[in-house]
Amino acid sequence: MAAMSASAGDGSAGGRARMLFLVGLALVLSMATWFSATAILAELRRALSLSDVEASWITNAVQLGFVTGAVGLSVTGLADSIESRRLIASCALLAALSNLALLVVPDFTALIVARFVTGLALAGVYPPALKVIAGWFAVGRGFAMGAAVGALTLGSASSFLIRALGGGIDWRAIVVVSSLAALASAALALMFIAEGPYAGPRPKFHFGRILSVMRDRPVLLANLGYFGHMWELYAMWAWFYSYALAAGWGASVAAALLTFAVIGVGALGCVCGGLIADRIGRTAATAWMMAVSGLCALLVGAAFDGPGWLFALIALVWGFSVIGDSAQFSAMISELSDRETIGAALALQTGCGFALTIVSIRLVPWLAGEIGWRWSFLLLAPGPLVGVLAMLALRRLPQAKLIAGGRR
Repeated sequence: MAAMSASAGDGSAGGRARMLFLVGLALVLSMATWFSATAILAELRRALSLSDVEASWITNAVQLGFVTGAVGLSVTGLADSIESRRLIASCALLAALSNLALLVVPDFTALIVARFVTGLALAGVYPPALKVIAGWFAVGRGFAMGAAVGALTLGSASSFLIRALGGGIDWRAIVVVSSLAALASAALALMFIAEGPYAGPRPKFHFGRILSVMRDRPVLLANLGYFGHMWELYAMWAWFYSYALAAGWGASVAAALLTFAVIGVGALGCVCGGLIADRIGRTAATAWMMAVSGLCALLVGAAFDGPGWLFALIALVWGFSVIGDSAQFSAMISELSDRETIGAALALQTGCGFALTIVSIRLVPWLAGEIGWRWSFLLLAPGPLVGVLAMLALRRLPQAKLIAGGRR
């Protein structure tokens, strides 16, 4: 089936904008499955009699599946050799089916397998979607990537919005709605998404293509910045709902609504981060974003006991900045890598970055159990610090001119 919305040669401003919208919509819809189980954690714990340790693995199973899928796509070269729209569509369909399995899982083991498969599937949606965007945008790539990751952010937050607006809605409805959204994403990708005029050729499938990426020092520094960013991001997203409840937002609806706002405002952060990066350069923009988010990780505990408006303000600034730089690391990889290995490089970056999130997601509730929730997010602050140092080092390399922002 040929893509219906635009041909690969339609590089007009209208064609680019249309494709950015379509890819963004596909991401919003498919990523609704990411935190669907986290949003109904209390119900799953009761239904399956889960312990605290078992509950902490519900989100981590998605992360682990994503890591497995992303690294697999990278080292095999499949991220570059399979047509992106077919890869996105098939994986979004798999995400819908594995998410729907939450309705029938009989025990903890089956639950973890279902969540692992969901993460595995989403690895075939997110990096290929960024590759499609890179193929459509040579100029303004920072903004375009930011808009795409903003869509991912909204999709990730959507389960909490359904939870908040639904009030006493049955938890099964959240599962069904998020699964239907992923199914719609699959249809959208298959029918409308197309490769852009700046896409690299699809090389023949073979193992070992990623070795050239791993030896590239500028790419390694860009990845190191991304790893510092990821240490903080998903642990904050995964545990903010519990953190808000512990901070006195006692009504689950209020905590869910605040969590949606904190995660959702990151969509605006992604767009603003992209515009800033295209203007002042990616290394500067990402360094500033990580400096702000790291500071928020240090300060949010000080407002833990109120006043509520101050706690919410710090949390919203954190939500804006913690994801505002994310797309720019992907943009860096797309600009620093060889065109034939962009898909593999993006998949490797996201796979290794998400591997780190497994550790930080697991450590935050452990630290909360040891010292209480108030200062548990201090654990996340070293990540942005490492990221800032990596960006300062990358700025000093000659290749930094390739990611200087407004020059492209």
